[in-house]
Amino acid sequence: MSAEGEDREYAVLVLTPVGRDAALAARALEQAGIQVIVCEDGEALTARVAAGAGAALVAEDALSPEIVAELVDILGAQPPWSDFPFLIFTERAATARENQRALETFGGLGNVTALERPLHMLTMISALRAALRARARQYAARDALEERDREVRQRDQFLAMLGHELRNPLGALRNAAQMLQRDEETVRRLERPVAVIDRQIHHLTRLVDDLLDVARVTTGKIALQRTPIDLGAVCFGLVEESRRASHERGLELFFEASGGPVFVLGDRVRLEQIVNNLLTNALKYTPTGGRVTVSVETSPDDGEAVLRVADTGMGIHSDALRSIFEPFTQSERTLDRAQGGMGLGLSVVRTLVRLHGGAVTATSPGLGRGTTVTVRLPLAEPLAPDADDLTPRTDWKVPRRRILIVEDGADNRETLQELLESLGHEVHVAIDGVEGVARALAVRPEIALVDIGLPLIDGFEVARRVRAAVGSEMFLVALTGYGQPEDRARAAAAGFDAHLTKPMDLDVLERMLVTLTADGRPRPAAGASAAADRHAQREEARDVLIDRAPCDDGVARRNGVEREAVAQKVRARHHLEK
Repeated sequence: MSAEGEDREYAVLVLTPVGRDAALAARALEQAGIQVIVCEDGEALTARVAAGAGAALVAEDALSPEIVAELVDILGAQPPWSDFPFLIFTERAATARENQRALETFGGLGNVTALERPLHMLTMISALRAALRARARQYAARDALEERDREVRQRDQFLAMLGHELRNPLGALRNAAQMLQRDEETVRRLERPVAVIDRQIHHLTRLVDDLLDVARVTTGKIALQRTPIDLGAVCFGLVEESRRASHERGLELFFEASGGPVFVLGDRVRLEQIVNNLLTNALKYTPTGGRVTVSVETSPDDGEAVLRVADTGMGIHSDALRSIFEPFTQSERTLDRAQGGMGLGLSVVRTLVRLHGGAVTATSPGLGRGTTVTVRLPLAEPLAPDADDLTPRTDWKVPRRRILIVEDGADNRETLQELLESLGHEVHVAIDGVEGVARALAVRPEIALVDIGLPLIDGFEVARRVRAAVGSEMFLVALTGYGQPEDRARAAAAGFDAHLTKPMDLDVLERMLVTLTADGRPRPAAGASAAADRHAQREEARDVLIDRAPCDDGVARRNGVEREAVAQKVRARHHLEK
């Protein structure tokens, strides 16, 4: 802030109906070392208050109702740290009722001190000094908040760069692992090593996602996409997915549900993240031979859905229960860190539950006696599923595509090229942004996978130049290690149709390749109707990608068919139990 701005911040604004009175007051205050700005009228006062000042010394009869109303509006827009002080001279020889009426009139100004005439100069100066000291503390709070915001921005920038740098090698590893998994001979000979590689890649990806998530949730950068969701179906699907991991660890895993579907108004991805974090924690801290139970029920009296994840694991000391949901907090651990993790999962859970209007608690009888985490969420009315969604699409086949990969990282580029070629696609590559534009215009691929952090020109500029040259003819996908919401927004603004975060899930890309042309039909010939068809096909592919692509937290969104299939399983189980 400039010196002029700093001086203005501690200036006292003076307004009286008689100019001579203002000049006398200003002279006395300046002699006491207080900076003064004399306002000619009410409009000048409101302008100065809006611009910023230390305090205002105003005569009651200089404030018209219109000026008071304007000041109330200005002060109502103050930032949270600010509480602008007004010192108001009341009328001489005012009655108690008149003083009460004056306080009611000026009450909307907030921080008001009434100074009753006649007033000793020492009283006026000491009152103003006290107001300016309070104002200085407000400025100190502002500076602290600004410094915190600056540190948060630096942290987010660092984490974004860290995520990018970690996701690039993870992308190459994921590509290589998926190549191995699709080679029947390799899987037959090296099934266990391949499974270990795949599992650890998922674990590293989850750690990166957790690290980035804790930054986003603590700064309120997560927006929920709420729809009525069957919480029981979500839990059942994740429990089924975790059965193999629990079996390998020698654990018993159970799912319990009472009654029919339990609907909550929530974001499916975030609800899956809540359940998955709790389930992962329970499996992680339960020794071989233990038991993990996930249950869902309703509490009609409270209008709540109740999710419980209970284990017979290592338990939590009573002192640790108070801080278990804080970031980077874990219960007592041994030096071998066999369970891994950074202590972020439960912090993310708490914030996501609160965003859904719910609450989460943890209880434990003590060390070695297990833990129960309980999540309570408001119940919601069910949403009737679309009949079309109940018919699974089992006849989809991935057609052969002409694909361009623009990637400067040799490992990522070469492994992805080899993987896609092994699936029968025609693949072209470019190693920088300029070559990427040239290849795109020469080859005219159906789909281009473009890294963002490219040499010469970045991926955003690649997309802009390609769009300028060919319009919407080509489907552009940002395939990058930058996965924060603002990165996705920048990609969309540059002309990308979709955004995939490394490491890429091949299933997501294959589904997109299938739906780029509806039902796998060949692309129509060029023409007006063909352009309309391409637009519709692009919208369909984008819808699929939005539904399935890894989100900011790296949790894949499941498509509507899969979600409904899981829901049907749960309903069938409810029916049998009845």
